[in-house]
Amino acid sequence: MLASGQDCKLNSETDPYTKETKLSTGFITLQGATVTIDADRQEIDVFFSLNGGDACFDNNSTAAIFFEGSKLKLSTRNGGTMNCEGFFHFIFKNQTMTTTLLQKLATQKVSSIVFTNTSKKDIRVSFLPDQQPIFMNLATCLINGAKELIK
Repeated sequence: MLASGQDCKLNSETDPYTKETKLSTGFITLQGATVTIDADRQEIDVFFSLNGGDACFDNNSTAAIFFEGSKLKLSTRNGGTMNCEGFFHFIFKNQTMTTTLLQKLATQKVSSIVFTNTSKKDIRVSFLPDQQPIFMNLATCLINGAKELIK
């Protein structure tokens, strides 16, 4: 698979019991967090692990995504379980048509994401200029690979 003229380096793992394949980008280090994008036949999970304390999230916690060169932001809710470990998930159904938010993550440079925890405190995670194309390329690779899992 190729995206943006670069090789896709995804991790592939097959569950020994279900024989289903799971793809992963592996962790990418950002300013204040790490992120990995995983996919199986059912869903695509953009999983953030935020650094530092006071990072409790539940299903009412939100994330505002800011894109470079735009004043518009996209918001999403935590798709994961309640936790105080700093874990936040963007969960998408794996389908042949890519959702708008997932497509934007793969095609537009993210400048920062502001996560709002259970105590309504904002936690900003920034993407440095050299991290933006890496994230976009891996997101594109994973989206393309995920579509292959549902065929």
